Amino acid sequence: MSKETPCVAVCMIDPRTKLCFGCGRTLPEIARWHAMESTERLAVMALLPSRMANAGLQPMAGSPRRA
Repeated sequence: MSKETPCVAVCMIDPRTKLCFGCGRTLPEIARWHAMESTERLAVMALLPSRMANAGLQPMAGSPRRA
């Protein structure tokens, strides 16, 4: 099974960008994550690297989690 969560157990929201420092998701995305279909999760995950880069955030290291 593929990893369908970008969570690295660093759950802090950047007040400037409203993105999680650990994974780059927004609070609404985090809240809905388990209700999303697999394809929607994978689509969001595909956006996260560029979203983080555009916001000037570096992903924080943590313990990758499976969800």
